[in-house]
Amino acid sequence: MAFYAKDIDPEFRGTGANAGLEIWCIENNQLVRVPKSSQGRFYSGSAYIVLNTKLPKDGPPEHYIHYWLGKDADEMEAKMASDKALELDAALGSCTVQVRDVQGTESERFLSYFKPCVIPVEGVYSSQSGNKSAATYKVTMLACKGEHVVHVKEVPFSRSSLNHNDVFILDTASKIFLFSGSTSTIQERAKALEVVQYIKENKHNGNCDVATIEDGKFVGDADVGEFWSFFGGYAPIPKDSPSSDQNQSDSPSVKLFWITLQGKLSETGTGLLSKEMLEKNKCYMVDCASEIFVWLGRHTSVTERKTSIAAVEDFLRKEDRSVGTHLTVITEGLETTIFRSYFDNWPQTVELKLYEEGKEKVAAIFKHQGYTVKEIPEEEEYQPSINSRGVLKVWRVNGDELSPLQGPEQTRFFSGDCYIVQYTYPGNGRDENLYYAWIGQASALEERDHAISHVNSLIDSSKGLSVSARVVNRKEPPQFFSILQTLIVFKGGMSKHYKDLVTEKGVADETYDDEKTALFRIQGSNPQNMQAIQLNEASSSLNSSYCYILQHDKSIFTWIGNLSAARDHDLLDRMLEFINPKWLPISVREGNEPDSFWNALGGKAEYSKEKDIKRHPEDPHLFLLTTNEDQIPLNQIKSSYILEMAWEVKEIYSFTQDDLTTEDVLVLDCSTEVYLWIGNHSNVKSKQQAFDLGLKFLETDILCEGLSSDTPIYVFVEGQEPEVFTRFFEWDSSKANMHGNSFERKLAILKGNPQNSANSARDSRRASLRGNMPQSVRSKSVVTTSSSAPNLSGLTRRLSNGHNFSSPTPILRTLLSESSPNQGDTGSPSLQQTTSSESAVTVESNGNEEGIIHPYERLTVTSKDPVTGINATKREVYLSDEEFEEKFKMTKGAFYKLAKWKQNKLKMSLNLF
Repeated sequence: MAFYAKDIDPEFRGTGANAGLEIWCIENNQLVRVPKSSQGRFYSGSAYIVLNTKLPKDGPPEHYIHYWLGKDADEMEAKMASDKALELDAALGSCTVQVRDVQGTESERFLSYFKPCVIPVEGVYSSQSGNKSAATYKVTMLACKGEHVVHVKEVPFSRSSLNHNDVFILDTASKIFLFSGSTSTIQERAKALEVVQYIKENKHNGNCDVATIEDGKFVGDADVGEFWSFFGGYAPIPKDSPSSDQNQSDSPSVKLFWITLQGKLSETGTGLLSKEMLEKNKCYMVDCASEIFVWLGRHTSVTERKTSIAAVEDFLRKEDRSVGTHLTVITEGLETTIFRSYFDNWPQTVELKLYEEGKEKVAAIFKHQGYTVKEIPEEEEYQPSINSRGVLKVWRVNGDELSPLQGPEQTRFFSGDCYIVQYTYPGNGRDENLYYAWIGQASALEERDHAISHVNSLIDSSKGLSVSARVVNRKEPPQFFSILQTLIVFKGGMSKHYKDLVTEKGVADETYDDEKTALFRIQGSNPQNMQAIQLNEASSSLNSSYCYILQHDKSIFTWIGNLSAARDHDLLDRMLEFINPKWLPISVREGNEPDSFWNALGGKAEYSKEKDIKRHPEDPHLFLLTTNEDQIPLNQIKSSYILEMAWEVKEIYSFTQDDLTTEDVLVLDCSTEVYLWIGNHSNVKSKQQAFDLGLKFLETDILCEGLSSDTPIYVFVEGQEPEVFTRFFEWDSSKANMHGNSFERKLAILKGNPQNSANSARDSRRASLRGNMPQSVRSKSVVTTSSSAPNLSGLTRRLSNGHNFSSPTPILRTLLSESSPNQGDTGSPSLQQTTSSESAVTVESNGNEEGIIHPYERLTVTSKDPVTGINATKREVYLSDEEFEEKFKMTKGAFYKLAKWKQNKLKMSLNLF
């Protein structure tokens, strides 16, 4: 769509670069910017443009444009606001969603920008004059609707304006009254109290009294008598008439119209639509009764778009549609979830973060083709959200029983089994418990059910003061890995259900032992977060983004992918040292593999050579889950979705901690992780019910983001929020520990006497182990077990050498201390006590037995005239002593005293590895 800078209003130039709100008003047929000090104050005689910009951690900016029309705005200004919104969209690259908001029927997204409320002011906006103070205070009455964003509408100051369904505010010179209709919800009343607080602070400078009046209560309270005196005394409020919504058809039809170049509407479809009906060079209107969408094809011009929007607005006027009919303008490729819900099987695509991922993939391609690339960007290192000095307990699930694991077994899992991990760590004034049910990818379905049941039982036994999580093998969240620190996942299993499953299917038992060929992918972010994952022994399991260990017969290979980073190489060496310091691996770089390597994998075959982009928690979305006893038909749900017949899901925009109301159940969807928050006064009474809701949420995939059913699910109740959850909020822990329902809490805050709940039992829980905890590393519990083990005697012994769970050996302590900002790089001297001298002798004698010398230029992996017939993994031994010292800045003797991972890092920096 062609658009030129000369066509852009000067007020729009440079907009959308920063996150947050930018607002303009139409004044005397000119666009003027509204200063921040006046944002949120709207005049009913004016029209506004509101731009909200969000800058995600990855990917392009997200823009929402709203044009707000006051109830008294003239038609010319309303038309100009519509045109300016489209102009702003074009200036931002036609990558926005445009929404028309009319005073009194604003969209929830719009209202979420101006919490707690928008209360329009009579008159017209003026950028010149200041605010005028009225000589006398005008008594006003406001009607409030909404549980998370509140629609505030001024109503006539009359008894007839009151009803039983809504909440009303009577604002007088000396006192503000809140009247709660008998059928209004607690959440609505609490939200209305926020409006009262806003009025008190902004119109009364904080100096006025507040009184709350309950519908039907008319005796025994002075405030009640005073309230009714404004209406000439008490009189019953008549019963409410049926709402217009109830009189509407249960099945409003959805219609698709093509908008011609002349602005004519031509119906092209009805009922459940399909994406194929939308052509790129046309504009369409989707009429969904209570809301209207205008879809703009990518190949349409600005003129066509203006004509289409004008035609739809004219259609709404001629059809005498309610002012509450929402109008949303969408450009092809930016369809909202609500819009897609009206189409059958809209393709479910996960949008790539084009800039970041594209940059990495282009760099990877050049590196594969032999060009010099400075560096493929390393991923941002994960920072744990919870205290790392906790205590770990691990059990293997075996049907109805739990088998406790001891020492090194606690970090050795099998993909055919399920495990329970309990992590107890010092929190905010008390010890916190985090329970994980780890589900092996090849585990039996019965075992998975048992794992969830065991977690719930353990939480019940600890009086429920814990957080539970379900994680699936190969979908683990970073926090899980940071708790275990080092983890090896083998193929196969030890549980009875796994053995029965193998027998039932008639397949080979793949349980690992020392005699079998095994391929491990090495992954992680630092020495306190590294994993070895056993994969199928096939070339197709390789990926250029990783490093691998291949165990075959008596040979050990390490394979380094061309797209792996220096951090990955460090972890590879550390994992080798961790598993068996005596291993002398054959180091292989991608592209230089010997035949014996491929033979061990069953022959050379195609594998992934693209950069593997790991997904991280994205900008979260908060959803409200409410019971839907009336089972409203799906086609009547306008801004929410049916999760199952008894539950409705609705997104909360611009959320804050205050949206976590104690009567509700909410889901925080972070794409790679899902958090289920259960209010203390909600109707979810068990963790099992909560887990079922979480699984149903994943299955529904409301945002069409490609959510996997294996996505990690965290479940916890109000007041026990873990830091992995609270990091997404500006968290005030005092709000999470208050008495009463949401209305009582808000009222206590408003009156200046909030009371924190007396959870003395919970707050006083202190694990006696904390006093005995090592300062350098958190400990892991050591328990005895009689469970059988596979043929892993050698490996078990080697794990024990590097990981003592009650008091760390020098080896483990050194590995952990290297990441401390307060300590220098020690080079892991304790590791060298048993390996350095032996390694040095072996390397020199095996690497260059004849003492042959070659120049550095011919020994590098990038040489245009490379030396042949040498040990490619020991290129440095062919350097003369003089050239070695020149390049490495040390003698050969000093070099071979370094830890092997440091040797490899130096060699790589010189293109000798």
